[in-house]
Amino acid sequence: MPADLHPRLLRGFAMTAETLHFGRAAERLHVAQQALSRDVRTLERLLGDALFTRTTRNVELTPAGQRLLPKVRQLLALHDEIVAGEAARPLLMDLNSDLSGPDLTGDRVLERARAAWPEGELLARFHGGLAAAAAALVGHRLDVSFGRFAGLAAGLQAQLVQVPVRLERVSVMMTSDHPLADRPVLRLADLVGHPVDICAGNPATTEWADLGVRLLREHGLVPAAPHVPPVGVDETVRYMARHRDPMLTTVGGLVMPGVVNLPLVEPVPLTLLSLVHRPDLRHPGLAALVTAAAELGAEERWLRRPAGSWLPAADAALLAR
Repeated sequence: MPADLHPRLLRGFAMTAETLHFGRAAERLHVAQQALSRDVRTLERLLGDALFTRTTRNVELTPAGQRLLPKVRQLLALHDEIVAGEAARPLLMDLNSDLSGPDLTGDRVLERARAAWPEGELLARFHGGLAAAAAALVGHRLDVSFGRFAGLAAGLQAQLVQVPVRLERVSVMMTSDHPLADRPVLRLADLVGHPVDICAGNPATTEWADLGVRLLREHGLVPAAPHVPPVGVDETVRYMARHRDPMLTTVGGLVMPGVVNLPLVEPVPLTLLSLVHRPDLRHPGLAALVTAAAELGAEERWLRRPAGSWLPAADAALLAR
């Protein structure tokens, strides 16, 4: 049996063997029938044997499938026993900020995953940025984070795995009395003469500052001077009122009194937000999060890139993998 055989393939085979019906097996596994059929074909190719005979009316195990089934059941029972031990501990995930917003991706994925996996425990932590969270991931102090993976240093990227989740629209926050604040959207060209705060003074969000540098440089804009970053709503409101510079953020992000969030256009800047984890992480909570992200992404077309948008080449390369 191939050494890299994924338990998902074995589970799909076992459920199909028990039901002798691809549709019912897919329903019980909560996957698409097409995906299940593909997994069974992959398993047959890896093993070099047909495991089922299929007609328009019936599905039956072949002799090879009959011989394999009891072995697969044993392997899955052992796998589940191992995973159960890992599942006994909470999965620790980073949401970057404990502040609320109308459409924060990490919050929505977490809510969906918790509903789908009520028997488990997903605990949120707030490291303030992926750069800070990545060090905790590599150090086994954190399990999962969300953020702009393309902005991490190559050495960190090599130690982590990223799952593309959403192309988020980039916007700017500013105080409601700012000269540009009365517009429904803001053209990038409107920011000429207005230095943009890209959070360059925050060592926890260097991946975000990298996005800002790329965006401003390509569109003839300049970054604001770096400042010590604020923490919490009240301090952020004071920070915005004191420094007055438009701050780079995302649409659907933080809601604060006296502060407006204006989408950027011409072009529409995007950033790729990914779910990031260690390659050796085996935890049912991770599967719940990945599934939740995929479901929301399919329902709301999170990874569809609109026409006329701007995306850094590094982000686009990750999306194309």
